[in-house]
Amino acid sequence: MNRLDKPKVWVAWSSGKDSAWALHRARLSGDVDIVGLLSTVTAPYDRVSMHGVRVSVLEEQARAAGLPLHKVFIPAPCPNEVYEAAMRSAMEEARGEGVSGVVFGDLFLADVRAYRQAQLAKVGMSAHFPLWGLNPASLAEEMIAGGLGAFVVCLDPRKTPRALAGHAFDHDFLASLPPGVDPCGENGEFHTCVHAGPMFSRPVPVRVGETVEREGFIFIDVLLDRG
Repeated sequence: MNRLDKPKVWVAWSSGKDSAWALHRARLSGDVDIVGLLSTVTAPYDRVSMHGVRVSVLEEQARAAGLPLHKVFIPAPCPNEVYEAAMRSAMEEARGEGVSGVVFGDLFLADVRAYRQAQLAKVGMSAHFPLWGLNPASLAEEMIAGGLGAFVVCLDPRKTPRALAGHAFDHDFLASLPPGVDPCGENGEFHTCVHAGPMFSRPVPVRVGETVEREGFIFIDVLLDRG
């Protein structure tokens, strides 16, 4: 398919492994023309929402991916109607640039998928799910074998051991997960920050920083490492 014939899309970019692998798989499929990344940033903290990753790291990821970054700023706390208004504004901007859809890294949560589809349909756009229905354990192995490098930057200590905060997303990490924890953290057990992989032209130089606990979650700071 000629690039001009492919639908233009943005990738919903959380800074983590699933969005990164969705970008990788979408590029491999050749079904869409990926023209940008879309990230939600919690304005008071200047960090990626949920993951807690610094915007400076986020921007470096976008440069390594070779894609422009579109940031949606939201307050903290953020009522759902405020979030939806901010996202709608971003989608209207995307439509103005000829973008017709968004790629997501969701795996199996049907309610989340339905919500995304419904919200995009309101502005005449579509959702793409290149990882949908894949076995999480097999997908985790595929990521690691494919060269993805990531650190665990947020975890729910009620589900995932505190000691795994800051751990590399690797075979040792997967082996250390308690029974019932999804290997890709799809239920919110943990979140990651990607620093290497086939979706990047070069590694993102980062190092693990301090640990903080906020609102019942453990966060690990990730800093750019300029050497």
